[in-house]
Amino acid sequence: MSRTDDDARKTDRGNPRQSCPVHRADDGTWQVRGYAAARAVMRSPDTVQAGLGVETVEKLPARIRRPVLYRDGPEHREHRCQTARYFTPRRVDEHYRELAERVTEKHLAPLRTAGAARLEELSFGVAIDVACGVIGLTRSRPGIQRRLERFFPEKFGKPGLTSPQGIYWLFRQNTKWLRIYLADVRPAIRAHRARPADDLISHLIAEGCKDAEILGECLTYAAAGMVTTREFICVAAWHLFTDAGLRDRFRTGNRQERLAVLHEILRLEPVVARLGRRATADLEVPGEQGPFTVAAGERVDIFVDDANTDREEVGADPLLVCPARPTTSGKAMALSFGDGPHRCPGADLAMTETDVFLSRLFALPGLRMVTAPEVSFQDEIGGYVIRGLEVAVDRQ
Repeated sequence: MSRTDDDARKTDRGNPRQSCPVHRADDGTWQVRGYAAARAVMRSPDTVQAGLGVETVEKLPARIRRPVLYRDGPEHREHRCQTARYFTPRRVDEHYRELAERVTEKHLAPLRTAGAARLEELSFGVAIDVACGVIGLTRSRPGIQRRLERFFPEKFGKPGLTSPQGIYWLFRQNTKWLRIYLADVRPAIRAHRARPADDLISHLIAEGCKDAEILGECLTYAAAGMVTTREFICVAAWHLFTDAGLRDRFRTGNRQERLAVLHEILRLEPVVARLGRRATADLEVPGEQGPFTVAAGERVDIFVDDANTDREEVGADPLLVCPARPTTSGKAMALSFGDGPHRCPGADLAMTETDVFLSRLFALPGLRMVTAPEVSFQDEIGGYVIRGLEVAVDRQ
């Protein structure tokens, strides 16, 4: 991938930047790349989720409760209100920071002993352990990391019954669901029914959810809390390894200064860079030449990476990592965690565990990047996959 002095991105696809913040694609969908328009669409009560498999979920029988990602309106708001307590900044600091510190030490121990490791494996182990603590997956059989790796492959096929490949992916998907249910979710459900705890699974049991519905919620939170955090930890570390000034700023800064660095990297490198919404009523959205109307039923594709580098919002040098930007805060930066009703509830948790892991990793004596990673992409969500970043330390 080509780079210029004014572009610090590691995951740039090389696509030319669009000057128009909003335009209509050939297939009739609206493509939003400007910050103001993207935020307006995500915050509007007259939109619902599109993409991310929601069309398949809508075909399920009405009696089956949808995971929170696929719900909208009053039902969605009620669920978010009831589960918000698991993700408040205070709870993250008082309950999950210690967990993140403990599991970070656990997963850095083999690196200290062996002297080298692949960063995606270390970061995935930390992300899994933290998310499992929040969800309540605390009775898993050995091998959960391997099961989740197989469930969330780097490349997805499309399940179906009309082709051999579709049948293969349908069988594969159902098999992986079953393995995670039997080895991870069912043992947790049984344990929490006998002794409820202050976690998501106990909350779902108290609401009367069936095992299959709890499985769906667990996998939704796993995708949001494990896979995305792993990728961000890897891309953030890559930036720190290759920018001495940024690395020194992160190593010597206090917590808020480190978070400013991480939020700025995330602004530039959103893990999920494509979000879809569908209008449920005529929707007025701000445009460069004045407001425009998205008609009810039309789909809007939001390009988060472009919105996050909108010069009108972030100022000069939008493609550089500048932790001192006036719009950078310790809470959120631009639209990398989404916005509106579907804004990621685990934003504070993700940034906390990333800060804990990377601050301890970069404190290790002799830390160095041995092999630069390769980047691939998941086009449906505009997500990146960072693999092969090998790190080494002085053995202790």
